[in-house]
Amino acid sequence: MPGDKSVSHRSLMLGSIAEGRTRVSGFLAGEDCLATAAAMRSLGVNIEQPGPTEMVIEGVGRHGLCAPQGDLDLGNSGTAMRLMAGLLSGQSFSSVLTGDASLNSRPMSRIIKPLTAMGAAIESDCDGTPPLQVSGGLRLHGIHYDMPVASAQVKSAVLLAGLYADGSTSVTEPAVTRDHTERMLRTMGVAVTSAGGTISLDGGQVLNGREVRVPADLSSATFIILGALISRDADILIENVGVNPTRTGVINILQGMGADISLENPQLLGEEPVADIRVRASQLQGGAVDPALVSLAIDEFPALFVAAAAAKGVTTFTGIGELRVKESDRIAAMASGMRQLGIQVDESDDGAVVHGGRFGGGEVDSFHDHRVAMSFAVAATIADGEVLIRDVDNVDTSFPGFGDCITGIGADIRVVDD
Repeated sequence: MPGDKSVSHRSLMLGSIAEGRTRVSGFLAGEDCLATAAAMRSLGVNIEQPGPTEMVIEGVGRHGLCAPQGDLDLGNSGTAMRLMAGLLSGQSFSSVLTGDASLNSRPMSRIIKPLTAMGAAIESDCDGTPPLQVSGGLRLHGIHYDMPVASAQVKSAVLLAGLYADGSTSVTEPAVTRDHTERMLRTMGVAVTSAGGTISLDGGQVLNGREVRVPADLSSATFIILGALISRDADILIENVGVNPTRTGVINILQGMGADISLENPQLLGEEPVADIRVRASQLQGGAVDPALVSLAIDEFPALFVAAAAAKGVTTFTGIGELRVKESDRIAAMASGMRQLGIQVDESDDGAVVHGGRFGGGEVDSFHDHRVAMSFAVAATIADGEVLIRDVDNVDTSFPGFGDCITGIGADIRVVDD
């Protein structure tokens, strides 16, 4: 499986502002992470790629970044945009963050508000969308921020800005979100405390370069897990997958639906827990999904929609309104495509009800969303007819080689029009 996208992004950013060299293995060389690498190079960091999944970053220290010659284009990556806004708020120079049409339509007010409270100056379009103009040369001060929406990207942006702020910076989450930033900061020597849903650090701390081994991405592995579960007789072992407890909501949800999933060979890569995931074909059963698990599986819901459609009975998702402001409106995108394939889906503002049934053939649009495209590709493996998925070049943002991977375990999938 490809490397974890979240960890790969953070290894580039934190390695760049560390003292000394950071070597990264297992790196995800997808379009999103390569856009982050290009941005850090534009900021004066020497980053070499000696192998397809290796990066060597010569850290320049907290104050060693340089003004870029032009705008920093982050492609389709919301993670890169939001984390970079926090990182660049504390620099001596100004910068502009932009991306593709999808990224430039995503909400950034959620990071602008806390960063502005810290003393940053960030200008956006009138609706709070990119491009973002981040002013340099400003003195930041630590704050305590109660996040209104659970978001690891917002939390990370505030913490990265906190490295450049006077005093202490803390963030309180309304629900648990992925904690890769905190774990990697600790491995690089930064004192980060977490207690009672509040994460804190003091400004001015020095990061030290280190070896980073990136686990396989659970979000990508989810599509293989899904394919195995809804097949007739698959038995698949997926090796070395990150099973950080802030990310395993998808496993908990699927097990609650009757999935035969087990973890084998648990170990640690740095501070990141990994394991091999054993998956066997299972008859899934619909039901109400616990909203408390939403923040632990926020990227996996397109695949969970397909699992719900393949299950017996009705599955109810609530508290998933955040999906409407991802790379696409994922609730609407999945509902639209599944209806095209004969599955009944009832939408609400922050949820959906999926009625189990049989997928038929047909044509669906991915809405330029990699996870929507891959979800329908897996759904097509049990469809009664051929499924044509439009606009799938976006898959390379997170899972380069997806087609070859899923074909290698028995799917009949091909690109018919470049």
